[in-house]
Amino acid sequence: MRVAALPDVHGNATALEAVLAELAGEQVDAIVFCGDLTWGPLPNETLELVRSIALPTYFVRGNADRMVGSDQGERGRWLATQHGSEGAAFVNGFPSNVVLDVDGLGPTRFVHGSPRSDEECVTPVTPEERVREFMAGVPERVVVTAHVHVSYDRQVGEVRLIGPGSVGRPYEGKRGARWAILGPDVDLRETQYDHEAAAERYRASGIPDVQVDVDALLDPITREEIIADAEERVFAG
Repeated sequence: MRVAALPDVHGNATALEAVLAELAGEQVDAIVFCGDLTWGPLPNETLELVRSIALPTYFVRGNADRMVGSDQGERGRWLATQHGSEGAAFVNGFPSNVVLDVDGLGPTRFVHGSPRSDEECVTPVTPEERVREFMAGVPERVVVTAHVHVSYDRQVGEVRLIGPGSVGRPYEGKRGARWAILGPDVDLRETQYDHEAAAERYRASGIPDVQVDVDALLDPITREEIIADAEERVFAG
């Protein structure tokens, strides 16, 4: 089995459309969305794209997915209205992890944060001691993580940690959707698309504080900034 790992779309339907178009030319057997699928400016457009996928598709629940319908902030209320009860139930109902047997990698666990929490930040520099802690009782030796929006492929003792990055809101210091194809090895991908067109769709969406999303889209923060912040906080919602 070859698997495409698509993390942290964050309602960026323009980026997801570009990634899915690239995926159409690849030999993959399944897609795994690694959490935080719709929490962003274009939630329904994102769901429409997801529901059009013909390949077997799996979903992992991220911290933002479980917040849909319960967050009472201005943005949370807007997103709940956009989703409606059916959309909210869909994203709320994703499992906390998915395990697939990937060619060349073996049994691979897909999570959002870490195996013990969807809010735990796992980065390219997470200390080995903490890796041992969150891997306690986890039989798989390959774990795909998201949440920090940074791409990496790292061996820590007997555990291989893979961060595909973020499709919709990467923190790499430059533009481009980030994702990965797994099997028989790890292929970290970067897909370019029309970011200015995406920004216009954001502005027209009606989401509160849209400039935050536009700034993150057009001028993403650097890997170094987000890694330092993530390792200082460890758990971040």
